Amino acid sequence: MDEPVRPDPAAAHDAAGPSSGNDAPDAAAAAAETPSGATIAPLPARPGNRIPIPTPRVLVALIGLVVLGVVLYFARHALGPFVIGLVLAYLLDLPVERLGRLRIPRWASVLIVYAIVIVLIVFAVRAVVRPLADEIMTFIRDFPAFIAQVTDLYAHLDLPVEVRDAIDNWLASLGQGVGGFNPGNLLPVFTGIAGVLGSIVSYVVVPVWVFYLIKDRPALTRAVERSLPAEWRPDARAVSGLSLRVFGQWLRGQVFLGLVVGIATFVGLEFLSLTVDPVFGRFAVLLSVLAGVLELLPIIGPIISAIPAVILGLTASPQAAIAAVLLYLVIQQVENHVLVPKIQGDAVELHATIVIMAIVLGGAIAGWLGAIFAVPITAAARDIFRYAFHRVDDPPATPDEAMAMIRAHPRVVDMPPDQGGSPGSGGSADPASGAAAGAGA
Repeated sequence: MDEPVRPDPAAAHDAAGPSSGNDAPDAAAAAAETPSGATIAPLPARPGNRIPIPTPRVLVALIGLVVLGVVLYFARHALGPFVIGLVLAYLLDLPVERLGRLRIPRWASVLIVYAIVIVLIVFAVRAVVRPLADEIMTFIRDFPAFIAQVTDLYAHLDLPVEVRDAIDNWLASLGQGVGGFNPGNLLPVFTGIAGVLGSIVSYVVVPVWVFYLIKDRPALTRAVERSLPAEWRPDARAVSGLSLRVFGQWLRGQVFLGLVVGIATFVGLEFLSLTVDPVFGRFAVLLSVLAGVLELLPIIGPIISAIPAVILGLTASPQAAIAAVLLYLVIQQVENHVLVPKIQGDAVELHATIVIMAIVLGGAIAGWLGAIFAVPITAAARDIFRYAFHRVDDPPATPDEAMAMIRAHPRVVDMPPDQGGSPGSGGSADPASGAAAGAGA
């Protein structure tokens, strides 16, 4: 019995018509004659949606961006005031836009918003800064007594002889280092003072810089868009939209979470001062402000903010320290499982391993500002990578299609229901998820 005849792969490829990625070769192959002598007419090709090949004008712009990035990297230590200015401009631009709808000139809207902000700052100084300063002075005055209490607690601890000897030797060497005075050690002090004065001058110009940035923001946006080639503008709008979405949700979430955590910490410490030990009430404002500010550092910040409260509790009793640990633990659990999913949603959701690595690397690259902004920058880079993945896919997606795919599947890794994921959630249907899994969850 004769064996079945396999179809010729070349003939099958010729009969399939042109693919979406190679127009000229596929058209020639489609027009070639088959073994029967018939000629196949070329099929219409799908319109190309790929990112266009860079023109000389675009290459010049890219080179300029690279040079600007290098300059900013070497001047990163002087960028702190301007980064904070950008944050303030983002926060103040929304009320300015609302006032602009009332046909108020933009410069007048900026001045009105500035006046409201100054009034709010004055009320905040009266409500928080004065008690905070009083508690700082009390802490400085009582610091020797705290050290004596901790030393007494350490003396009564049942530690192995080796561990106690190691701690005693370290404390002795530390005391010798403090006792020896070298006039050359004063040089970093004066250098630091000069740096602080320079920073103060830099921050003084921030309100003026922010005023012009907000006032001329529409004109600056139009100028940047006109400088781009027309075929690149949809991609530029999409990338800026993704970045602003992530940054906006992160910033709103951090401001709200900082206020909520600070207030909750203050209320909890006052409760502990009434039920456990009065020492918590003496520094409730200081510890609550510290907890709210350190919310800017996810995962690591809450741990750091809990350490002073636990040490303060140890000066009273072990039970007070345990109560402080339980208070901070309850606040963080409520924040992580109730507030964060409702406020920030999926825009800034990253796996804990990626968050910790981003904070450490950001701090090493750009100091405390790098550590604070490492999380939104990483989240924005994740979404931009996924957008670029869809734009160069085969067949390529249009800018609107790529944006729709990212909005439909915001998570790269779906968590199980017991770890914060929604019940019944499976793997993400986003084709870029597998390639971007290392970029976050």
